[in-house]
Amino acid sequence: MITKKLDAFFKDILAIDAIEDVSLNGLQVDNNGADIKKIAFAADACMETFERAAAAGAGMLFVHHGLFWGKPLALTGSHRERVKFLLDKNIALYAVHLPLDKHPQYGNNAALARKLGVVNPEPFGAYHGGKIGWKGSLEMPLSIEDAVSRISFMGRPPLSVLRFGIERILTVAVVSGGAAEFVSEAAAEGIDLFVTGDASHSWYHCALESRINVIAGGHYSTEVWGVRAVMELCAEKLNMDVAFIDVPTGL
Repeated sequence: MITKKLDAFFKDILAIDAIEDVSLNGLQVDNNGADIKKIAFAADACMETFERAAAAGAGMLFVHHGLFWGKPLALTGSHRERVKFLLDKNIALYAVHLPLDKHPQYGNNAALARKLGVVNPEPFGAYHGGKIGWKGSLEMPLSIEDAVSRISFMGRPPLSVLRFGIERILTVAVVSGGAAEFVSEAAAEGIDLFVTGDASHSWYHCALESRINVIAGGHYSTEVWGVRAVMELCAEKLNMDVAFIDVPTGL
């Protein structure tokens, strides 16, 4: 498929214009018009994922964190080298940030909620006039250890676990990535466990005094799920050859 058709497919499925975002969501770097026979998927646009996409024979790399954020960047230093590599290797770059966090089926937060066993999920986490995450009751109670096990990508440990709430967890709210501030909203709604990516010193005492459990699973590890869901969709619906590129940061 050419990039124009893939762009239309992703825009239709992921509603990439549905939320205000500093990311330039969509096609960030085009190829020369060649057919794309393989798509690589990764969390981050960086030289390592570019090199591994090229080694895998991918004609497009789909990422959650792209190269362009908020304002134009001069093509100097590592930014120039990244763009040059993509152009030299004729690899298109496609990025979807917040729309992939909030998507009800293919999003990071929806995937985490499913893994935890949330039934009848509802939007959670007020952001830019909408809701970015998901919340709900669990199909069966969990311990915090069970919850950690379910959402740990490749069995990697979370950044932090705050056991400040009840042991028998019945309700969960999820906002992946850098979203520790939503712990106060989760506590106000009587949620037993809040799951996010980044650990934050600033919200420790809020969690403690609110008696809410918190799992900071890691920014990377909570945001691989969306790109993997889109990868599976492309393999199934488009019959595309796909590959996931795992480049953990430990953060």
